[in-house]
Amino acid sequence: MIMANSKTLNTTETFSHLPSVPDEEKVNQLLTNELQSFNKKIIVLDDDPTGVQTVHGISVYTDWTPESIEAGFAEENTMFFILTNSRGFTAAETKVAHEEIAKTILQTAEQQQKDYMIISRGDSTLRGHYPLETEVLKNTIEAQSDRLFDGEVIMPFFKEGGRFTIENIHYVQDEDQLIPAGETEFAKDRTFGYASSHLGEWAEEKSGGAFKASDATYLSLEDIRGLEIDRLVQQLMGVEDFNKVIVNATQYVDVKVVVIALIRAMKAGKNFMFRSAAALTKIIGGIEDKALLTRDELVKDHSGNGGLIMIGSHVKKTTEQFNVLQTCSFIEFIEFDVHLVLDLEKFEKEIQRIIQKSEQLIQKGKTVAVYTKRERLDLGEDKKEEELLLSVKISDAVTSIVKNIQTRPSFIIAKGGITSSDIGTNGLSVKRATVAGQIKPGIPVWLTGSESKFPGLAYVIFPGNVGSKTTLKEVAELLHQ
Repeated sequence: MIMANSKTLNTTETFSHLPSVPDEEKVNQLLTNELQSFNKKIIVLDDDPTGVQTVHGISVYTDWTPESIEAGFAEENTMFFILTNSRGFTAAETKVAHEEIAKTILQTAEQQQKDYMIISRGDSTLRGHYPLETEVLKNTIEAQSDRLFDGEVIMPFFKEGGRFTIENIHYVQDEDQLIPAGETEFAKDRTFGYASSHLGEWAEEKSGGAFKASDATYLSLEDIRGLEIDRLVQQLMGVEDFNKVIVNATQYVDVKVVVIALIRAMKAGKNFMFRSAAALTKIIGGIEDKALLTRDELVKDHSGNGGLIMIGSHVKKTTEQFNVLQTCSFIEFIEFDVHLVLDLEKFEKEIQRIIQKSEQLIQKGKTVAVYTKRERLDLGEDKKEEELLLSVKISDAVTSIVKNIQTRPSFIIAKGGITSSDIGTNGLSVKRATVAGQIKPGIPVWLTGSESKFPGLAYVIFPGNVGSKTTLKEVAELLHQ
């Protein structure tokens, strides 16, 4: 294993010492030329709904039935998303879902005679069912077709969230500091924890040593910014045995250069699986920049009803943002005592109380914020399985609040990836949504489909770990005006 020197860095100082950025106009022209002749349907499997945080005008399907995948293939758009929500699944459920998806993609591609590529969109802080998801996709496709995968491209860069990869080490920005990902709260995740910040070592760690850091291919910022595209292509052409390709990036132009090299390598016959954060999808999907969304674009409802904010995430950033949100005088706050889940009769009464109170306030034009009790339910180390089952009941209860409110809110904000997925698919019954764009950098908005509980509603999917302390308040203020 390569022992990487990972330490906290100063953001400004570090960025000032990086190789200078190439001429973006030249890069854009090269990229446009490659994308014009790149004829693949791009299918993005999103392990929670926040992965659309860089795109707009793109469809998101909330199931993977043959009908949904066929509809995605039939669209004029190059790319579509399938929301798997697998970050909230067990490993066994994740395996079954990805086998089903891979088989249906293969059948649909054959029927419609279209080539395709799959991007497994994962968390920019490296949580999720990795390497399970990409290995199941690879193994299923290879077993049922003549396609073989040469390697896997790992690109967790996500500028909007302050996630940068420098000298193969992945960092999470916290104000003026870059903290190695392995030293953040995300690395201590009870389900998806890890120790390595060096991405080659991380892949080795997560694969249980099946893939060595020393066998990975590293695309350096020196080559990327020096526009050494032939050298990058040469590196990619040498990848075999499903070894890993680690992408360094701190700017979108870095992703553009790498995508040029990737497309050239794929046109020359190489096949890659992709595990990336949200930046890659925007660039390889040819999505142009779009200004942040305005209230007029999102709130078409003139009923005078209030909005609804649902807060489920418990990461540190969410709690900080929630504390600032509480200074908003126009919001009525309702605490959901989720610890009552230990007494089902009391728990059911608590759910009904919140539904009734929320309904009354929304009808009066008040914006309501329902938040789960901030203290985590902790039954002890020996009862993790029981805790997990209770957390599912809590999530179902949060979803049921939205499902049972009859008054259409003027907007809904859901805080946290799993919370927003459950509310979107189960609470609002969305089968297909269109991504309107972003209300703040990295914070996407769905416009719900005609089949949903509230058609055409602006549904803000606010990741748990994105934005500054004031961003949630700013979004609420913007929509409330």
